Amino acid sequence: MKVLEIPKATARRLPIYHRYLRFLHDAGKRRISSTELSEAVKVDSATIRRDFSYFGALGKRGYGYDVEYLLDFFSHTLNQDRLTNVALVGVGNLGQALLNYNFHQSNNVRISAAFDVSDDLVGKILRGVPVYPMDEMVEQIQLQQIEVVILTVPQEVAQETAHDLVKAGVKGILNFTPLRLSLPESVRVQNVDLTNELQTLIYFLDKQKEIEAAQE
Repeated sequence: MKVLEIPKATARRLPIYHRYLRFLHDAGKRRISSTELSEAVKVDSATIRRDFSYFGALGKRGYGYDVEYLLDFFSHTLNQDRLTNVALVGVGNLGQALLNYNFHQSNNVRISAAFDVSDDLVGKILRGVPVYPMDEMVEQIQLQQIEVVILTVPQEVAQETAHDLVKAGVKGILNFTPLRLSLPESVRVQNVDLTNELQTLIYFLDKQKEIEAAQE
């Protein structure tokens, strides 16, 4: 069976489309044009049409897109029609903030297990999620058949922890640590660097101020 390959930029936009289509469906909207969708998600309509074209004919010229059909299609494409359990490794301030975020409310992702070294946290249930000791991490991930992990441990132990996760059979890691992990190509790592994103935002704001000042 041939595996559909799409650009990474397109893949990153699919959850955005799906989330807004869910909103439209819940609001009773039956169809939408690429122009309307463009205005809502802030992606130009040509890009939306190109993204959709990778999956075949999803709309009709002169009619637009059927909201329910698109929602069902992208739910299946993004595996939103099944529940995915993920693990949280590191229950510090950031980890607890992620536990407080109700993933399951907006999609079919649920943190089902958490791991930490703190005696104050291990053995407790936080926001409905049991916290296990780190020395049980490999065993529990294998037992629960978890393939996706959110990593929020301190930088100095991130690489070692990631290696243990690979041994446990993890296939994907959402990495919130500043360290760029060195792992087998079979393991996909998505890096989330909050400090870098904030610095980038500040940089562009400063540049905008310089432009406005020069125009005065």
